[in-house]
Amino acid sequence: MIPNVDFEENDEYRDRVATIDEKGKRKWVYAYKPTGRFYNARTWLSLFYLIVFFGLPWVTYKGEPFMLLNILERKFVVFGFVFWSQDFFLFGLTMILFVVFIIVFTVAFGRLFCGWACPQTVFMEMVFRRIEYWIEGDAPKQKALDKMPWNSEKIRKRGLKIVLFYAVAFLVGNTFLAYIIGVEDLKKIISEPVSQHIGGLLAMMVFSGVFFGVYMWFREQVCTVVCPYGRLQGVLMDRHSVVVAYDYIRGEPREKLRKNTERTAGDCIDCNLCVNVCPTGIDIRNGTQLECVHCTACIDACDSIMDRINKPKGLIKYASEATIADNKPFTITTRLKAYIVLLVALLGIWLAILTTRSTVDFQIRKAPGQLYTITPEGDKVFSIYTVLMINKSHKDFDSLTLKSDNPNYELEWVDRNNYRHLKKESVHNGTIFIRIQRNKIQNRKDEFQIHLYNGEHLLESENVVFLAPKPKK
Repeated sequence: MIPNVDFEENDEYRDRVATIDEKGKRKWVYAYKPTGRFYNARTWLSLFYLIVFFGLPWVTYKGEPFMLLNILERKFVVFGFVFWSQDFFLFGLTMILFVVFIIVFTVAFGRLFCGWACPQTVFMEMVFRRIEYWIEGDAPKQKALDKMPWNSEKIRKRGLKIVLFYAVAFLVGNTFLAYIIGVEDLKKIISEPVSQHIGGLLAMMVFSGVFFGVYMWFREQVCTVVCPYGRLQGVLMDRHSVVVAYDYIRGEPREKLRKNTERTAGDCIDCNLCVNVCPTGIDIRNGTQLECVHCTACIDACDSIMDRINKPKGLIKYASEATIADNKPFTITTRLKAYIVLLVALLGIWLAILTTRSTVDFQIRKAPGQLYTITPEGDKVFSIYTVLMINKSHKDFDSLTLKSDNPNYELEWVDRNNYRHLKKESVHNGTIFIRIQRNKIQNRKDEFQIHLYNGEHLLESENVVFLAPKPKK
């Protein structure tokens, strides 16, 4: 609702999203091709984004991928840092940090991320829609093509569009798969016989098919129907949030531009160009709506009209409701300050945990189903323990040894050949015997530490509990 403005208002847009009619059917959006300073800025930013997206899987750091999200093996490499399932608490903290960041960003700037950095918007507006403009032309020509019978021209244009859309979707799907399994495994799927990689091939086809369906048909429905962010912004934003906004104080009442007539109405000439260029089909003059992704197409369109009629730009602009209604500059509210403090605190905790995180994860657990075992001679007591070692670093360990801080306990690996070596970014599961002379037992339950060394360098330590029979008196 636009407050404090006395003009006739059509509220029908509130009954449903802009791309659904009164009967619940899909209304196809024919967005005019935008031009202007914001569109140019978004183009350059999107170009950088696409270079990073398609290039990052090929970047390596010390022989390993710089970015890898291998869900299947529960191995994640983020900017060269290796994370395993044991680091899941860091992942959870990262998600909390990301949500708080989204809250702070939305409270301050609304849905700016959606229009400038969201992959859905970048690919839809800067890749697929540009292909569509190149093949079918601008919005009026697209409408005419849809109404045209299936003749040679329509078949040729639609066929070329489908082929190019699927080719780009296939490239995106393969890149997405490279982030999960790595470039080397992707090369194997492509180059080796299909029979050896049925699962990988199916995954590749599924990813490509999903991307093709989204950008060929589903389009803006991802933003208006599927993505929860549009609804979330209604909860987070207030009248001090900076959004793409229509200056109704300056623009109302609207009136068509007429030659040789003195103009007494507002600056809006009701040309509807801001509606025609909107990729989600809304009228920004009705105020902030959940469908608005802050893509700034309406700003560029309105600025071009203002230039033609010799009016100042900024009838549609980045502004808050408070800025427009009260003519006040943007201010950081107490609510926003509280969110920023929370975000900084979480960021500090996250950085502290990340920088102090050990490069080796070392765990020793008692084998299940066993208390202790006495040797047939009755002079020793031993127990079996499982050992987990995870090397999160980019270097190999070749001289691993286990040492107990209690000299009464002897340690022996079941597999004596492999325990000394632990390759970079690898996991080793092993088994050890812990023994003690029966006459040296002092308590039924003894606790001590086992240290993991690489050569003379202490890597990690782990507490161990050893259960034994009653000490002999």
